[in-house]
Amino acid sequence: MQVPASTANVGPAFDAVAVALGISLEVSDTGDPALETHPAVRAFRGAGGDGPLSVHARFPGGRGLGYSGAARVAGVVAAYTQQGRGLHEMRTDVLREATTLEGHADNVAASLHGGVVAVAGGRVVRLPLARSLLVVLWVPDRETSTATARRLLPGHMTFDDAAFNVGRTALLMAALAAGEVDALRTATEDRLHQDRRLSRTRETRVAMEAALGAGAFAAWLSGSGPSAAAFVDPAHAQDVASAMPSGGRVLVVEIAEEGARVT
Repeated sequence: MQVPASTANVGPAFDAVAVALGISLEVSDTGDPALETHPAVRAFRGAGGDGPLSVHARFPGGRGLGYSGAARVAGVVAAYTQQGRGLHEMRTDVLREATTLEGHADNVAASLHGGVVAVAGGRVVRLPLARSLLVVLWVPDRETSTATARRLLPGHMTFDDAAFNVGRTALLMAALAAGEVDALRTATEDRLHQDRRLSRTRETRVAMEAALGAGAFAAWLSGSGPSAAAFVDPAHAQDVASAMPSGGRVLVVEIAEEGARVT
């Protein structure tokens, strides 16, 4: 079984929008079994899975690429598949179970459904993209704890800041659906979480600025970080990748059109 990684928030759309990425986490019942403490195994056991579960990820955890969300989706899907359920019929239950474990639904929804998704109130809608985009990732060697990063967030927002983020999120959805890539830089501005999180990972801000300077349409802190992500024109993806600073691994990936799949 394969489940894609994801990049969430995309600037202002905190816990509400995520993008599935063309790098995956794989689970199977063959190979060396993962530890019982692994999030995929815990999700597998919680959903009634029986027997060993092997986990192989083509992307690192703790970097803002949706590792735990993908692992939990994989574990629940594996358990339900073992019980004879089809992927299409189980999706609502997988979303609910994996979101409960994860604590937020954005990464889970993208890994489960693929594409660019908006999620709220237990409902997921995939956004149709009007033009082809690639994602350039800058992935540093160090990790960030999601729980620690969330403690940096404010308990309250001003009216102006809330309106700012609502407007940018709406613009983000409209720009992607209409192919208005010139609006994406404005659409990914944020006043809720990025500045607070970037204050602890200044090299990520440097990577974001480098991507924009090299022609990326937009750049943002991927999830809770410390990775940076950027939307780019496929024709100029290598230019953006080459401009990224040292201190991190650079990946050029497609938006994964397919979410979790049983192989």
